[in-house]
Amino acid sequence: MTNETTGGAHDTAAVLDPVELRVLAVLAEKEALTPDNYPMSLNAIVNGCNQLSSRDPVMQLGEDTVLDTLQRLTERKLVNAISQAGARVVKYEHRMRIKWTLEQDKLAVLTILMLRGLQTAGEIRTRTGRLHEFKTVQDVENALQFLIDKYPPLVAKLDRAPGAKESRYGQLLGGEITIVAGSEQNASGASGGLTQGARVQQLEQEVASLRGELEELKVQFEAFRQQFQ
Repeated sequence: MTNETTGGAHDTAAVLDPVELRVLAVLAEKEALTPDNYPMSLNAIVNGCNQLSSRDPVMQLGEDTVLDTLQRLTERKLVNAISQAGARVVKYEHRMRIKWTLEQDKLAVLTILMLRGLQTAGEIRTRTGRLHEFKTVQDVENALQFLIDKYPPLVAKLDRAPGAKESRYGQLLGGEITIVAGSEQNASGASGGLTQGARVQQLEQEVASLRGELEELKVQFEAFRQQFQ
């Protein structure tokens, strides 16, 4: 069994938990993807956090959890809460660009690492396409090196795994990265912050939800069919 730790200079107080990482990354992602709907409402953030695509791990977060997380991130100056005149809901924006002096290419790389875990430079280039278009893998590596050279570092480059052609990179906002038997874990908790039991429970909830939607569609289809009998 291999056990490798890649550390940074982050103190424990500065470490973000998995839900904080997800909320912050969703704000940064949607800022680039849906600028017309940014800053974001609580409901939109919850939906972004619980997306089934482009997320590793998939999470199932409630409004109360996300709201509490937003309040903590606001206290830490990583999120801004905006109350617009005449608006019924508070909206939120991230402050990562200001906090760490990041241009969009570096922010895109960090965001993808926060959303999808350990990745090679090639994978990052493919997945950042809509956030920032990198012309070459070398451009991605340059952005990664910038994040590695920050103090404290925001990203770490892991040793190449046996049989792997490329090294992988991971974000350090969640604490140092430990590789145990091929699975990554940040200091703040197990991979993505969900235990195996929690992930099983989450998948069961998703299956139940999909079954409910299927039953509803069957009822709607039957009602539609009867109109032509």
